[in-house]
Amino acid sequence: MTWTREQIEIRALAHEFASGELRGASAGWDSNRDLDEDVFGKLAEIGFLGMLIPEQYGGLDFDLGTYLLVLEELAWGDASVALSVAIHNGPVAGLLQRYGSDEQKQRWLPGLVSGSLLGAFALSEPGAGSDAGSVSTNAERSGTGWKLSGEKRWVTNGRRAGLVLTFARTEPDGMSAFLLPSDSDGYIVGAREGTMGFRASQTVSVELDGVELPAEGLLGDAGRGLPYALEALDLGRAGIAAQAVGIGRSAMEHAARYALEREQFGRAIADFGAIQAKLAEMARKLTGARLLAHHAGAALEAANRGDGHARTGVQGVTSLAAIAKLAASEAATWSADQAIQVFGGYGYMRHYPVEQLLRDAKGTEIYEGTNEIMRVVIAREVLRDAAID
Repeated sequence: MTWTREQIEIRALAHEFASGELRGASAGWDSNRDLDEDVFGKLAEIGFLGMLIPEQYGGLDFDLGTYLLVLEELAWGDASVALSVAIHNGPVAGLLQRYGSDEQKQRWLPGLVSGSLLGAFALSEPGAGSDAGSVSTNAERSGTGWKLSGEKRWVTNGRRAGLVLTFARTEPDGMSAFLLPSDSDGYIVGAREGTMGFRASQTVSVELDGVELPAEGLLGDAGRGLPYALEALDLGRAGIAAQAVGIGRSAMEHAARYALEREQFGRAIADFGAIQAKLAEMARKLTGARLLAHHAGAALEAANRGDGHARTGVQGVTSLAAIAKLAASEAATWSADQAIQVFGGYGYMRHYPVEQLLRDAKGTEIYEGTNEIMRVVIAREVLRDAAID
């Protein structure tokens, strides 16, 4: 895969930002279970809170390939930051840009770009994780608007967010998407989740206690929430793949540097074939995962342009995004696990970086659809193609 000169320059800028602003602070954020508040202001200054938003609203209007390159570099610096940025840019800004009215775009997109608003995505519930269609949060007509009631779980950015893209059932067999300001009466932030990895990410439960929204709070068409959510998940999974590559790459680089410095039996452990085999396998897995992520991103972009790229089938968008997420997340977890082996006893210590990377990598196998669900998605598309043939 060949990058353009502009993509190479943007990637270098993202790497410089991650190196200077994120990597040195990552361990402290993990320990404190929170990010510095000013990191989002810095991300806004560099434009990374508006990567997929058109220039007319102040955004950078990146293609998906460039967006994925930036996410990889941010995850290389700190996984929690990359996750927050991906949720904000991907499902929230992405769906708003595709399905929002002109008035909705003008109201919300400039704030998302400037960082005065952070976006959150509220789909999952206590009884609706991988099965997005079983959402029970209810939205009923209230005058000319809507009233939302229910509980959401695992809402990333849920406490910081100014705009929460929320999914609720509006009819017996369908759900809809809503643009919910977090300062609305009845929006109640609950317990902070104590996660194994991504510890600095504010992942919370949210209760919707009769939240009143005007008619313009509805995003797109009523009853189209599930297709919108699944579309957002396709983009989200390509983004997770890029994040996983960044996490795994960080683990590989830490392991390689340590192997060059650590001596046993009178020579650097990098001289031993067992260590070299681990590093080579990390590079192989992560390079392939990056290519899969960008292949999925290119397919998504083609489908969004309407140039005929299918959303179904084993070479369709949904399958390619699931394949990328599956391969990259498992490559990242394996690489981080092997990096701990390279470090030996030191790798098991909290004040060395690779144990944090393993905890973060494991999260990419779970959120936005577990890897078991990714295999179900991929197999379904393989069988769909076989039935057609």
